[in-house]
Amino acid sequence: MQGVRDIWQLVRGGNLVFIAILLWVMEKWVVVPMLWQWRFEEQLSWWLLLLLILATVLIAAGGYVVNDYFDVKIDRINRPDRLIVTQSVSKDTAMWLSTGLSSAGVVCGLAVAWVCRSWSLATIFVLVPGLLWFYSSSYKRLFLIGNLIVALTTALTPLLVALANVSLMQVRYANLMQFTNVPHDLYAWMCGFALFAFLCTLIREIIKDLQDQMGDRELECHTLPIRFGEVWTKVVVTVLLLLTIGMIGYAWYAWLPFPREWATLSTRYIVFGLLTPLVCELVLLWTAKIPSDYRTAQLLMKFVMFMGMLYSFVVARGL
Repeated sequence: MQGVRDIWQLVRGGNLVFIAILLWVMEKWVVVPMLWQWRFEEQLSWWLLLLLILATVLIAAGGYVVNDYFDVKIDRINRPDRLIVTQSVSKDTAMWLSTGLSSAGVVCGLAVAWVCRSWSLATIFVLVPGLLWFYSSSYKRLFLIGNLIVALTTALTPLLVALANVSLMQVRYANLMQFTNVPHDLYAWMCGFALFAFLCTLIREIIKDLQDQMGDRELECHTLPIRFGEVWTKVVVTVLLLLTIGMIGYAWYAWLPFPREWATLSTRYIVFGLLTPLVCELVLLWTAKIPSDYRTAQLLMKFVMFMGMLYSFVVARGL
């Protein structure tokens, strides 16, 4: 039983569940209602959606394992109580597990790309595992490069759903695509979610660098806190948080197709579910002094991402 718990922790089981729910929610609560509005049927069958989710989850799991494989020395310093590779799982086993998970994910992803007739999907599913490998082995120790890679791969998740649906529509309704704005609308909404995910992940990754300074400094990583210190890193995170708050405010005021009255669920959700936690994040950031404080700030950013995902329910219901 302990071995199962260790593997679950190694592959970040909670994060994988979040990814799976995110893909399902984007499909069922954003894409499908939008297709119905334009009198189109649901494009992804249950098995194709399952295969898309499986491909994404397997590749992410492989990335988490290979990350821990290369991070053994850092984790011995930063989080010795959570060290799994070399203690519960050997390095050879971790490498085989990572390779197997990533390979299975690529096979599932290529199957989805083949059904959708999409070279773009195929390229993403082939390149992302390699990108995660190089991130874990070297890029994460470079100035900002690692943070941007993680944020970019997270942002790709909602875009996969839009890409798969639009690709299928272009195959099935090629003659109608020039007379409909469905692809534009799908990409617009998914790019909005993707940008939100990108900013939240980038903020969380930089806060994680603040938390892991001790181990990163020992192994000569060139993270933002090590290059410029805690204060300037907090300034950068503050700018990103304010940018996120500003973009949410702009989207609410100028773009979202909902009434601006306080009584609407959309307005109250944005204020209490997104903007208020982000303001609290600012307070946590500037009062944080020890690694556990930064861990709390990280968890709050995960909560904000979760709430952003659930906003799709408001979108689906037009509230």
